Amino acid sequence: MSTDLNLIGFRYNIAAAVFFVWINLILHIFAARSRALHLDPYSLAEVPSNIALKLFRPSRWIPTIMVAWGLVMTLMCLINTYQGLITARVFLGLMEAGLFPGVNFYISLWYPSAERSMRIAIFFSAATISGAFGGLLAIGGLHGWQWIFCLEGLATIIVAFAAFFLMYDYPDTASFLTERERSYVIDMLKEDSRGLATHYDFRFVLQALKDYKTYVQVGIYMGLLVPGYAIALFTPTIINELGFSAANAQLLSVPPFVAGCMFTILVGIYSDKHKIRGPYIVGGAFVSLVGYIVLYTQSDPNSSYAGDMKRGVVLAMVIGLGNLGGICSSFVYIDPPRFHIGHGTIMGWLILSILLSVFAMWDYKRLNRQKEELCRERGITEDRRDEFRDMGDESPLFRYTI
Repeated sequence: MSTDLNLIGFRYNIAAAVFFVWINLILHIFAARSRALHLDPYSLAEVPSNIALKLFRPSRWIPTIMVAWGLVMTLMCLINTYQGLITARVFLGLMEAGLFPGVNFYISLWYPSAERSMRIAIFFSAATISGAFGGLLAIGGLHGWQWIFCLEGLATIIVAFAAFFLMYDYPDTASFLTERERSYVIDMLKEDSRGLATHYDFRFVLQALKDYKTYVQVGIYMGLLVPGYAIALFTPTIINELGFSAANAQLLSVPPFVAGCMFTILVGIYSDKHKIRGPYIVGGAFVSLVGYIVLYTQSDPNSSYAGDMKRGVVLAMVIGLGNLGGICSSFVYIDPPRFHIGHGTIMGWLILSILLSVFAMWDYKRLNRQKEELCRERGITEDRRDEFRDMGDESPLFRYTI
């Protein structure tokens, strides 16, 4: 693709980053305007997308955006210029923005908090394994990159059309559940949410925007996402700099993605089993940090490469703002063959994620302890949950998962 589209200098980096940042699009469309408008389609579209998911039916909203970005992805196989690649990446980011926060929110509508981690891990592992399939597809044909866009885009459209008929909205409307099963699931979710509100109200959006814990989670997610995007974008480049051909570099990028997929699911399973989140985040980030320290310190590069509404808005903000890290990851691997700038930058982000995760665990323990003391002092029990229905996680009956 670099040769076919003349991706010299920082052009590849810009093409990667424009997925996350809408650069002067309005200026290019309306050239008569004298000022550029900087927008971020992927990140800014995620919060309204999750609100739309709540207002409309999930079985219509998610498949619709899947068809939209699948169509864009498929048509990207026809690109023959750098300018066309930039334009397509902008619209791909805009169309795809709602998927990750939307699916995470959708999972939260079906499973209690103690059972979500494994399901979310399976979903994220699909993104990881797609990197492996991309490496395999890229070796077939004169323009392997075009096959990646075409086949992955068509597969997305096919799955999206199936989802229109196979996807269910909520447990209380799912036809495949018996009345007994439906009652069990609804009661389980009510118990998990401590009776908090599930309807749309703009004040829940404001609660999410004003909550400092939202931005702590944004920092944690961004600290993990920058390394993730950097590896997804530049693994073939790094391997190619070791002396392997472009085709072999694509093939050799498959094992890391497969290993990442397996460990993602494994961590999700044990995180649900132990009902904790923070220690697994810190542990995973620490293992990655050790690996990057080894990469950074090696002298020979060849020897080192072995409440529903508020929850929905918070999820979208965490994933949306966190995805701004994709801008950073697009420009850090610029000094081959050692890639000190890239490795060093990722080490810094991992350290940030570890520190914020430790802070979040301490803060959640502190808040849970305060709520327990308040309940004991005022005799607050589950029987009074309706009184605190609209308080979200500020409810004295709500408990944070550490």
